[in-house]
Amino acid sequence: MPEITRQRTGELTRGVFNILKDHPDGLPAREVLRRLEQIVPPTEFEQSTYPNHPDVRRYEKIVRFQTIGPVKAGWLVKERGQWRLTPEGKAAYERHKDPEELMKEAGRLYRRWKSEQPAELPAESVGAEETSEETSIVTLEEAEESSWAEIARYLAQMNPFELQALIAGLLVAMGYHVVWTSPPGPDKGLDIIAHTDPLGIQGPRIKVQVKRRADRIEVDGLRSFLALLSDGDVGIFVSTGGFTGKALEEARSQERRRVMLIDAERLFDLWVEHYPRIPEDKRRLLPLKPVHYLDLEKPGT
Repeated sequence: MPEITRQRTGELTRGVFNILKDHPDGLPAREVLRRLEQIVPPTEFEQSTYPNHPDVRRYEKIVRFQTIGPVKAGWLVKERGQWRLTPEGKAAYERHKDPEELMKEAGRLYRRWKSEQPAELPAESVGAEETSEETSIVTLEEAEESSWAEIARYLAQMNPFELQALIAGLLVAMGYHVVWTSPPGPDKGLDIIAHTDPLGIQGPRIKVQVKRRADRIEVDGLRSFLALLSDGDVGIFVSTGGFTGKALEEARSQERRRVMLIDAERLFDLWVEHYPRIPEDKRRLLPLKPVHYLDLEKPGT
């Protein structure tokens, strides 16, 4: 089997970094791999498939495996199928122009990370043949990516009023009292009103806007929602497409208006966290089945 050299893995890794450096919010892994093939074409070996899996090309697997080191080095973030370059990763890309030097530094940081793990975990090196541990990491990465893609598609295609009902059910599970949900028709910017107590006597009034859309909410869309909030209100803006950087900055800079922005990822995290307490009829709107796996890494790694 041809050796995968550090020079070659560095070329692939620098290619990934080159793609991501101009996308601070990251890109879907499949899009990164598609673009990478255009700027760092696969070799004959990378183009080949695995003997036991003739439908699986080596190229994508090799890239996923060889980017484990940069992830542990703190240079690359992989989350739910989205890859994002960190400021440290961008600095490493600029500092280490030579592909082999880049991977040498990634290997050093990876080994330092491994030395901080439980003693029972063996310390493999980056750039070697895949070990069972690294193979498991890549398999889990692909499984999470596929699972999240399915969930994201499901949310994006959900009937708007079912999504609204889903949010209402989540609020109930979190201990809030939903007193109004918008009926079909124009909602004038509000979809749900809730309180922190049954009679709405204590605490703020909670106003919720729910948007099922593919594109991100711009700052003007957020400002329109903020205009509906009084000083005694708390706003929750849910958008499956997320929010632009300027919209996020606008929300953070608010001094009088209190607003929480929730994208699809945050919505799903909250749904999982409160799933056992969600009313059964609402739970059926996004039913989940947990899959358990052995995770020997320390929390936060």
